[in-house]
Amino acid sequence: MKVLLADDDPALLEVLGAYLRGAGFEVLQAEDGERALELYPRADLIILDLMLPKLDGFRVLAEVRRERPELPILMLTARGEEEERVKGLELGADDYVVKPFSPKEVVARVKALLRRAGLKEELNYGPLRLLPKERQAYLEGSPLSLSRLEFDLLLTLAQHPGMVFSRERLLEKVWGPDFPGVDRVVDVHIASLRKKLGDDPENPRFLETVRGVGYRFKDPDAPLP
Repeated sequence: MKVLLADDDPALLEVLGAYLRGAGFEVLQAEDGERALELYPRADLIILDLMLPKLDGFRVLAEVRRERPELPILMLTARGEEEERVKGLELGADDYVVKPFSPKEVVARVKALLRRAGLKEELNYGPLRLLPKERQAYLEGSPLSLSRLEFDLLLTLAQHPGMVFSRERLLEKVWGPDFPGVDRVVDVHIASLRKKLGDDPENPRFLETVRGVGYRFKDPDAPLP
């Protein structure tokens, strides 16, 4: 799981980032609001300081909520800023922690938010089994040999069955906003995944093309419309 840690305090980034990595999370770091907006498409959760330079946390929060209403967000606020906490919660933050705080408490809050968000330790779709933490995938009980990008692409789609992802959104989420490639790279990796999954593009079990838009994951156990 990827956690975006957005704060302009280098010491906090270092200490809290170390605790999060020790708990098994991949940490993305942003020291201002503009960088936070660049990185959030790749994140599974955001830890967001409200007093960020360039763009403050309120504007970041509002933008993220417009684009990804399901993304868990944990606010960081200074002691005594009750009005700011209320405003953040009204804008859609899921929880808050008051500075100074215990890094262990923040990690515990992150885990609780991810559980409430429904991010599972294991995903099962018919014959396909995904273990996000172990970064392993199995088809009919046999392990799949997937590259890092192939696994991330499959997991991103499988975590949101039925949701259509544009190629641009997949590039941001899997490859990152700074990736200089083109949309075609998504098509190439989808084709490779289909081959490994034994998926027929004309009658897919898992990876469906939505023409003119992008791709979505089909749950083979879901009832037909």
